[in-house]
Amino acid sequence: MVEQGGRIKVVHNDTTRARPFLDLRTKISSGGERGLLSMAFHPQYATNGRFYVYYTNPSGNIRIVRYNVSSDPDSADPATADTVLQVAHPLYDNHNGGQLQFGPDGMLYAGLGDGGSGGDPNHNGQNRHALLGKLLRLNVDGASRYAIPPDNPFATDTSGAPEIWAWGLRNPWRFSFDKTTGDLYIADVGQDTWEEVDVGAAISGGGRATNYGWNTMEGFHCYPPDPNDACNRSGFTAPVAAYAHANGACSITGGYVYRGSKVSLLQGYYLFADYCAGSVRAFKYLGGSNISAPLNLTTALSPGYEVSSFGQDARGDVYLMVLSGPVYRIVAMQ
Repeated sequence: MVEQGGRIKVVHNDTTRARPFLDLRTKISSGGERGLLSMAFHPQYATNGRFYVYYTNPSGNIRIVRYNVSSDPDSADPATADTVLQVAHPLYDNHNGGQLQFGPDGMLYAGLGDGGSGGDPNHNGQNRHALLGKLLRLNVDGASRYAIPPDNPFATDTSGAPEIWAWGLRNPWRFSFDKTTGDLYIADVGQDTWEEVDVGAAISGGGRATNYGWNTMEGFHCYPPDPNDACNRSGFTAPVAAYAHANGACSITGGYVYRGSKVSLLQGYYLFADYCAGSVRAFKYLGGSNISAPLNLTTALSPGYEVSSFGQDARGDVYLMVLSGPVYRIVAMQ
C-alpha cells in the first residue's frame, strides 16, 4: 500500500507490517495534491523484482523512479533507485496527476496533470510538446531507462512529444485497464462544473492519439462556460460519462472494472467515486459512446467516506481507500 506521505507498506493476512517496504519520506514533498502518488509492479516482478514509483520531489517536479526488491521479499533495496523520467512542475502545487499502470501490452503508462492553478493557464493540455496534461506510454524493458514504443502517436512525428499516448487531460485521478477487455478508463477531475470518465476501447486503439479536449472542453461542455455552449469541438473525443458539481460533488476518483467473484451484481461494472460528496457509483461500458444506467452504490459502500483511491488485486476484487487511513474490500452483503 502506498502512503501519500512517502512510505509503502506491506500487508500480510490483513495485518500491516511495521517496517515499510520502502521509505521515501526524505525524497518527496507531500501535502495537498503532492506526495508519493502511485506505484506499479513490473509484469515480470516475480522474476526481475522491478517496480516503479511516481512522486513529487522537494522542488515540486514529477519523478518516475525504478527500484528493485531486496533479498527480503518484504523490503525494497533503496540503493537500486534509478530515475526513469522527471517532468518539471515548478509553478503550482496542484494537478500532479499521479498514476502508474502497466497496460495489457506490457508498456508502462503514466497519467500527468496539466501543471496546476485553474483553467490550465500554461495551456499544457493542448500543447503536444508538453508532457503535462497527458497520458504517457513508455517501454521500460530495454537497456536504456525507457524507450519509445514505435506505435506511439508521435514516435516518428515531430508534431508532438514521442512519450505521449493521449492528451487533453486536466488531472487524471485515476486511470485503469479492464482486466478482461483491455479497455482504458480515465477519470479526469474537472474545473468548476463537470467531472468526467473517458474510455479508450481496446478494439479501437485503447486511447491512442486521442484528444480528450481540456482546456477547450470540460465534460461535454465548452470551457470557459459559454451560455450558448458554442466552441470548436473538432478533433476532441467526448467522455462516456460526466456529472455536475451538485450535491457536494467536486472531484472524481477513478476506480476499476469489477472482475472479482464476490459480487456478481457488479461484474463488468466500472466503479468510481467523488471525493467531496463521498459517493460511489458504477456503470457498464457498452461500446462506442454508450454506457448502462449508472448504479448508485453510496449507501452500500461509502456512507460519508472521502474515497481517495481504489485498488484491484489479481483476482479482480476491488478495494476502496479512504484518506484518513482505512482500506475496504468490496464483498457481497450478508
